[in-house]
Order: sequence, then C-alpha cells, then structure tokens
Amino acid sequence: MDADGLKRRVPEDVKTSATTVADHATSAPQPHPAGEVKHGVGMEILRVLLFTSWFLCVGTSITVTQLIGSPLYYVNRDYYYAYMALTKQSFGILITTITQWFSPTVIRVSWDQSVRGQLHKTPDGRLETSFPERMILLSNHQIYTDWLYLWWAAYTGRMHGHIFIMLKESLKYVPIISPGILFYGFIFMARKWTSDQGRIAYRLQKLKSRHGGPLSGSAGLDPMWLLIFPEGTNLSSNTRKASVKWAKKQQIPDLKHQLLPRSTGLQFCLEQLGDSIEWVYDCTLAYEGVPKGEYAPDYFTLRSIYFQGRPPKSVNMHWRRFAVSSIPVKDADGFSEWLLARWKEKDELLETFYNTGRFPVDAVQDGAKDGGYIETEVRLQRWVEIGQIFVVLAALALVSNVLTKLYEMLFSR
Repeated sequence: MDADGLKRRVPEDVKTSATTVADHATSAPQPHPAGEVKHGVGMEILRVLLFTSWFLCVGTSITVTQLIGSPLYYVNRDYYYAYMALTKQSFGILITTITQWFSPTVIRVSWDQSVRGQLHKTPDGRLETSFPERMILLSNHQIYTDWLYLWWAAYTGRMHGHIFIMLKESLKYVPIISPGILFYGFIFMARKWTSDQGRIAYRLQKLKSRHGGPLSGSAGLDPMWLLIFPEGTNLSSNTRKASVKWAKKQQIPDLKHQLLPRSTGLQFCLEQLGDSIEWVYDCTLAYEGVPKGEYAPDYFTLRSIYFQGRPPKSVNMHWRRFAVSSIPVKDADGFSEWLLARWKEKDELLETFYNTGRFPVDAVQDGAKDGGYIETEVRLQRWVEIGQIFVVLAALALVSNVLTKLYEMLFSR
C-alpha cells in the first residue's frame, strides 16, 4: 500500500522517531546478500578483460561458423537446421563456461510429483534431466541472467542445441551476439500484438515442421524447448508499479513476488503448436539472499555476479509440469484464468522460499540428495566439449593450409 492510502494523524514525536529511523536506514544500507566485494579494482579489471576476451572469441567463432554453414539453407534445409543446432550447442557451452569460471554458486533443485523421476544427480555431482524433447518452458523472471540458468538446464538434458526463446526485439541489435541469435530462430516480440502475431505464427510453423536431418527427434519433428517468460520483463521497482496498475485495471489481486503474467502470446503459441507438444514445464526461480519484498536486480548485476565475485549464494529452481490436454487453450478467458492460477501457485512457492530459504520438496525423494534437493553447480560434463566450438574453423584452416601448399607445389618454380 502506498503512502497516499495511509493518511492518519501521527504524533510529532512518532514522526520524529520514524524520520530518524528512515535517515539511519538511508545512511546505513543493508549488507549485500553475497557478502563483501571479493576482488579489488585490479582483479576486477582483469576479470572483465578475461570475460570479454573469452566471450568475444567464442561469439565471433560461432558467428563465423554460422556464416560458413549458411549456404546449406539453399542446398538441404534438414542439414542446415542440424548445423545451426550444433552452433547453438556451442553458445550453450559458452554460457556454461563463463558461469562455471566467473560466478560459481550452488544450484539447488526441487520439484513436485508431476516430474518425479526426471531429475537425477550423477555420481560426479552433476544434474541430469530427462525432460521431453519437445515442450514449452515457462518461468518467472527475476533478473537478466535467468535465461542463462535455464539454458544450462537444457544442457543437463542435452537439449542446449534445441532451445528457442521469445525475447524483446531490441535484443536483435546487441553487438557480437545478435547475428548468432538471428540464425538460432529465436522469436522476437515488439510487444505490439498486431505486428507480433504474424512473425510468431511464421516461426511456430517452422518449429512444428517435420525435418529429416541428423538431429531430428521422434516422428521427424525437431527437438524444441520454447522458453517463454509470461511476465514479459524482469521484476523491479519500476515494473512492479506497472503490474500494480495493470492489476487495478483488470480488477484482480496483484502478486507479492512476481509480475502478473500476460496470456495472449503463450495461448497463441499453444494453439499454433497444437498436438506437436504434450507438456508445459514450469520452473520457479529464486536467488538466495534477496530480502523479502525487494528486487533481485538491485543486488545481482552483471558486475556483481561476474566481476566482483558476488554471485547469489544459491540459485534455486522448482520444477513442475502440466499436460497440454488439461489446459483450456481454445478459451481465452479460461486460459487467462488458468495462467493466473499457476502464477498464484508460484507466488505461494516464492512465499515459502522467502520465509524458509527453501522451496518445498517432493514427498518421494527419488534421485535427490541433501534433504530432498539436488545440490549441484553449473559446469561442463567434459572439457573436450569446448573443442566443438572451434572444430569448423579448425577444419577450414587445415583445408586452406593443404590447398595453399598444393598450389605452391604445382605452380611455384
């Protein structure tokens, strides 16, 4: 409730006391939930340089690899899509390595009975998932790095080459990575349904088309994890105000720990994909240390997470799923109510997390460790996977070297 709704008479001594407390709170900010800065200015600069160098090196290599393979589109579409899926795997490896090297932290995973038996901890401590090869993946949106952890979740199921993301159109113009994103077939939204609907329909038709390439899944349909953030943007003080305004306009209660979800785009995706998918998976994300009622972006930024050595003490994931057949996809009002009900459930999960520091666990702790949770970290299964990123460029360099020597042998005097 805002101050305008609390017009009461307050004694002057209470006012003075409240002002003093407020001033004290302003002058003495709360400690950062990840502790003090772990790296001095010199080390932070070095980390920035190492991070940027690795990201630029791999990003450029991926883009060049994509350009080399782009003519396949006119030769064999099936092999073109398989080739681009491999380059998408390379980007999944990139974000896994930068998270492993620059912001290691605990990943704590829990679930309900709907996904029982689909998450496991390997003997060497890694997370393995056995989710379907085609699904829609929903998530709340806390901070800008949410998608990194969800892409890593796809990596744990060997699906990191088949993830598709609905994202803001402005991201098409990010230097270095934007060309690669275009090759990945992501769905860009201008947040104007009149212009978004056509492009979304076009991309979804491609995602439900049958291909016969080497990476095609069952029944000829390519594997696909379509990641959607129904809130549209991350939770912050500014977006919270917009959510409150929207709740009043729609005459519905606002949520405590999330923004209200928008249903139009998700419903359209489910309608267009039809019976090519059976399941909607839902992941609720929470970051340890964010005070209840406050916002993760105020504490965890790109700088604090990757350069200052202050990532969240743990990233918490709670998984569940819903059969598409149980969702009122054809009824706009019914679907909006269904989605809002799911987000209210997620808000209750987050309330539990903020009160206890943990999401609830499944009563049957199949495959879990650590008190019903799987505690793991973001890391590669094998370091040799990094070589995949450069294999095309290395092969091209080798062939070029052989052809150059052959030319010199034949035509030099």
